[in-house]
Amino acid sequence: MSKVTISRLFDDYGDAQKAVVSLHEAGVAEDDISIIANNADKWYAPDYAAGAGKGAAIGAGFGGLGGLLAGLGLLAIPGLGPVVAAGWLAAAAAGAVAAGAAGGVIGILAEAGVAANDAEVYAESIRRGGSLVSARVEEAEKDRLETVLHPSSVDIAKRRSDLALSGWSRFDPTAPDMTADEIKVERGLRGVRPA
Repeated sequence: MSKVTISRLFDDYGDAQKAVVSLHEAGVAEDDISIIANNADKWYAPDYAAGAGKGAAIGAGFGGLGGLLAGLGLLAIPGLGPVVAAGWLAAAAAGAVAAGAAGGVIGILAEAGVAANDAEVYAESIRRGGSLVSARVEEAEKDRLETVLHPSSVDIAKRRSDLALSGWSRFDPTAPDMTADEIKVERGLRGVRPA
C-alpha cells in the first residue's frame, strides 16, 4: 500500500498536541507523525533553559505516549524562525537547513504530496505562531484519519483568504523572523491565550 501525507494547521498548540495524541490512538505509528510549531516567544518551553531539557516542557502534555515526540527539539528554520519540532518532517527540515537546501519546509511538504499553495499557507501560519501536524498514512485510511485531525483545526481556505486580505501573497523564506511581540499579537488575533 502507498502512503499519503495529511496535514492540519492549528492556532493553539494544545489543540495540535491533542491531534497528535488522537492520531496515535487511531493507529498511526509514532514514526509517521510530525509537529512543527513557532516558538519565537518561547511560548512552549518556558523552562527549557532552566535545565528541563530541550523537549521536556514541550512534550510533557503527551503523558504516556513514551517516545512519540521524544525527539522534540528546537530548530531555526529560515523564514519560520525558531520552532519546536519532532517527527519525520522535523528531521527532513533539519537536514535541509543543515545542507542549505533551497525550498525549506515548503519543498519538504511538496515532496510529501502536500499541494504547493497549501504548503505556502502552512509555512506562513507557522511563521505567525501556528502549529502544523502532519502524518504519513495509508491511502485507504486517509479519509478516516483526516476526520481525526479535523476538530479545532484551521480552515485552510479561510486562512488563505484572511492572509490575502492582509496583503500576503506567498511565503517568503527570506522574510525576517517575527518578534515575540508580533507573534503574541498574531495569536491574540486568533483568540489564542497563553496556557
